[in-house]
Amino acid sequence: MASPSTPSLLFLIGLFFFISASADPDMLQDLCVANISSEVKLNGFPCKDAALVTSLDFFSQGLAVAGLTNNTFGSLVRGANVMTIPGLNTLGVSLSRIDYAPGGLNPPHMHPRATEIVFVLKGTLDVGFLTTTNRLISQSLKKGDVFAFPKGLVHFQKNSGRTSASVIAAFNSQLPGTQSLGATLFGSTPPVPDNILSQAFQTSPKTVKYIKTMFQPKK
Repeated sequence: MASPSTPSLLFLIGLFFFISASADPDMLQDLCVANISSEVKLNGFPCKDAALVTSLDFFSQGLAVAGLTNNTFGSLVRGANVMTIPGLNTLGVSLSRIDYAPGGLNPPHMHPRATEIVFVLKGTLDVGFLTTTNRLISQSLKKGDVFAFPKGLVHFQKNSGRTSASVIAAFNSQLPGTQSLGATLFGSTPPVPDNILSQAFQTSPKTVKYIKTMFQPKK
């Protein structure tokens, strides 16, 4: 059998090096519990003194029971991320629990730093995400089903049943971040100018002003 040519061999070596170099680096210590109160600014959080680390830095009971869903959208998202479990700092994982009233909606939103995968604890949901070519990928889910939402794509979940529903969502980020489209565009501070939104949505400035009132903090 003929041996690979030198150019082909060099290409394979180069490709292997590129893949290796572009992967996340290995951790340089066992743990790096976040010092949330630190004034040092970096991509993540600085480490707490290892001598002060306890099991509570890796523990939470915050997702044990269903949350209250008596709000505008009939849903509640609660996170178990680095802000509530400091031990997740540098580990690249987090969870959320989402509870839905009958007919409740987790409105269109995106996570700029993570892919999301949900496991249905109870109830039935209609879920979907939109590709960058504006194609809707949707699915109906029931208890025990799993569905994934790719990183950075707009997605939603809607309780399609007559009883409450709940999911556990997992993320490949310690802090996925969330941008809800409605709140981002119509509830920003300072506000996005009315003429920009009216042109973007092909509607009148009067309609934009009305929609903005729906996203203002309740007094």
